[in-house]
Amino acid sequence: MTPNNDLKILPPKIDIETVSVLKQLNKSSRALAELKAYSELIPNKEILISSLALQEAKASSEIENIVTTNDSLYKAIAIDEKKIDPSTKEVLNYRTALWRGVELVKEKGFISTNLIIEIQETLENNSGGIRKIPGTALKNALTDEVIYTPPSGEELIRQLLRNLEEYYNIETDIDPLIKLAISHYQFEAIHPFYDGNGRTGRILNILYLLKEGLLESPILYLSSYIIKNKGLYYKLLEEVTINEAWEKWVLYILKAIEITSRDTLELAKNIKSLMDITTQEVKNKLPKIYNKELIEFIFTETYTKGSHLVEQGFATRKTMTKYLRALEEIGILKSEKVGREVIYINVHLFNLLKGS
Repeated sequence: MTPNNDLKILPPKIDIETVSVLKQLNKSSRALAELKAYSELIPNKEILISSLALQEAKASSEIENIVTTNDSLYKAIAIDEKKIDPSTKEVLNYRTALWRGVELVKEKGFISTNLIIEIQETLENNSGGIRKIPGTALKNALTDEVIYTPPSGEELIRQLLRNLEEYYNIETDIDPLIKLAISHYQFEAIHPFYDGNGRTGRILNILYLLKEGLLESPILYLSSYIIKNKGLYYKLLEEVTINEAWEKWVLYILKAIEITSRDTLELAKNIKSLMDITTQEVKNKLPKIYNKELIEFIFTETYTKGSHLVEQGFATRKTMTKYLRALEEIGILKSEKVGREVIYINVHLFNLLKGS
């Protein structure tokens, strides 16, 4: 299959704002606005952001067949880096890349080719950069059949990325959510890197929503929807390439935004409710050790250990161990020995995220 060196630049030359698209756009915009409004009411946004970012890292990596468990992922935050398995490391790299992207967008206010390259390099933990050597092809994992050959040649790839960069940042009459769908297709079609393109593209989705002010915090991730509808995702990407079937693709992404916004809103409410219940329980049963910031901290990461809390200035190590054991006695935390470390799991939060 020859490289797609004739990939058309943006914007598409056909009318994408069909009646069906505009109807779905209304639903998607409303659901996203409700999520944004609720997230702004949460006093400590770090709690929600941290939980959801890790779930996104797991789901997005799973789309690329990089699989780890919630248990391994949460433990990895609390244990020695040398003991973390390769798949879990890749998922944690995703979270690091996401946060770096958020920092850059908030600092610069736009999405650039350099930002895209930095995200991918953080994901892959290397500096391979833009593809320079021809021969890259996307294959069916089961049959080994080539299903798509992206544009070839560094100069052409950079030209296409410059066009994408301009489209990301220029103001147009097209709604930002429709632009997100178009931009996501284009990035995946360019496929500018040797590896990590899918995950980079999904990080760019959230960065674009932040840049456009449609969210204040990085809390909406489409990967959970894509992993459940993975076959259709790749089928519709292919149909845009072959037949310029933009309407079905845009509807897919808009539907993903609607469903994911509603699911995320429900999860956000459940996390806040669980934290409120936990706060009240500790106040009633352990009034001497109750500390609002301590409760918030054990909801920021599912696993923690005494040294983390000491570093945050809550108490000395001896006192902190006493606090953690007291929280374990009333069923808030559960201890587990990992090597020489004793780590503590927020049991109810773990179960809530596991089922999400």
